[in-house]
Amino acid sequence: MTVDKTRRQIVPPALQPMYDGYHFAPATRVGDMIWVSGQVGIDAAMRPGVGMEAQARLAFEGLKAVLEAAGASLADVVELMTFHTDLRGDMAEFAKVKDAYFPDRYPSWTAVGVTQLAMPEFLVEVRAVAVAGCGRA
Repeated sequence: MTVDKTRRQIVPPALQPMYDGYHFAPATRVGDMIWVSGQVGIDAAMRPGVGMEAQARLAFEGLKAVLEAAGASLADVVELMTFHTDLRGDMAEFAKVKDAYFPDRYPSWTAVGVTQLAMPEFLVEVRAVAVAGCGRA
């Protein structure tokens, strides 16, 4: 049996209602490449974390969960793009959390200051590109 490496997969399948309702995929996988949509710092009840550290941790946990559903891990992330409503003021606190999730094998990273995110409570949004399997030691 051959697998079509160019077939587009929307992941995770359990989030199909989000795909249908909001017209975006949490992640799209084509072959070993995975593009993860922006993850924000919300908990399971859809409440934003309080402060940068809490929101950053929740965003990275969301990224980790979506990657796992797509058959990858944080070690497979090759590019990170982050959007900050207070880029200079929150960078040290954000970087501390990011470094806990990426202690080595650092991905390429672009941090962008923005005036607003989807909700006024959001402080940061994290998106990523990964290559499944490339993070294996």
